[in-house]
Amino acid sequence: MIIAHVLSSFGVGGQERVALDLAAAQRARGHTVIAVSLAPPPEGPLAEEFRAVGAEVVDVPKGPGTDVTLVPRLAWALGRRKVQVVHSHNPLPLIYGAPAARLIGAVAIHSKHGVNPGSRGHRMLRRQAARLVSSFVAVSTVTAQQAREQRDCAESQLVVIANGIRLEQFKPDAAARAAVRAELGIGADAMVVGMVGRIDEFKNQPLLLAAIAPRLGPAVHVVFVGDGPTRAGLDAAVAALPPAARAAAHVLGRRMDVARLLPAFDVFALSSKSEGLPLVVPEAMAAGLPVVATAVGGLPTVIDDGVTGYLTAVDRGEFAAALGKLLDDPAAARAMGARAREVALSRYSAERMCDDYLALYQQALDARRR
Repeated sequence: MIIAHVLSSFGVGGQERVALDLAAAQRARGHTVIAVSLAPPPEGPLAEEFRAVGAEVVDVPKGPGTDVTLVPRLAWALGRRKVQVVHSHNPLPLIYGAPAARLIGAVAIHSKHGVNPGSRGHRMLRRQAARLVSSFVAVSTVTAQQAREQRDCAESQLVVIANGIRLEQFKPDAAARAAVRAELGIGADAMVVGMVGRIDEFKNQPLLLAAIAPRLGPAVHVVFVGDGPTRAGLDAAVAALPPAARAAAHVLGRRMDVARLLPAFDVFALSSKSEGLPLVVPEAMAAGLPVVATAVGGLPTVIDDGVTGYLTAVDRGEFAAALGKLLDDPAAARAMGARAREVALSRYSAERMCDDYLALYQQALDARRR
């Protein structure tokens, strides 16, 4: 097949990572893959990673506001490459990608990766575009229910395919653990809680910081990896901590070496207000980490409460108590992390995800030919 993944950008985010892992697996099966970004230049950091797995990278930048030229420009770029399957990821690529697919006679598949709130007008555009897709894929049962509540698509179009990851990248690594801790000035015996994700109001990093702040010091550290619109607020909150706690709070910004950073943690935390099915959770589990997370979105379908981690309300006290169980018992944390790794390896492979999507593509192509 000739497959195009249409993305808002080549930035570092969950939908981009899903598309990258799909592209890698699809190329390994012999398919032709094109990755399309609708963002203006410069290219985002994942563009080179798409090239590295053998995908052609194409930029079709969207103009300001509602860009009436984008659909024909996108259709021209896809049509000249004889694309058969246009796979859009999240709302903006759906609005422009599905009509472009229709113009060139390709099938359209869409993946919904999160809640995707938006204005009334934007939601109407999404619903109109969704009528043009063969399948509307939700990445978890919770995301599927959100699609129903938002009337994103017809029930007959809705399919659930859980995200997968290239698990071989994520594993316990004693050398990386020691090296990262040395770089950050963290002692070998300290307990480290880490969070990876865009720094914004939905990921809700301040909840984690507030929950762990009373424990911070030489024996307990917290590490935030990521960047985003609320980064300044997180930096200010860290700066306001007492000196000993401030020295144990690390805000690293965006990093491209997450697989190397994860083994330096003892616990992975995610304090989100809302979620789809964040890839970073099975990545952390594959690295052998227990997870403390809020029970929102698809997270309860990933974390087995009390077995591979703990689920809490979006509440500082509950979150602090769950973290405390693991910080106070490192041996229990390690055992829970080992179970988390087993579960991640069995449930969340990119190969399984690739199989599911390729079957969906083929089904759509066969229906188009009939």
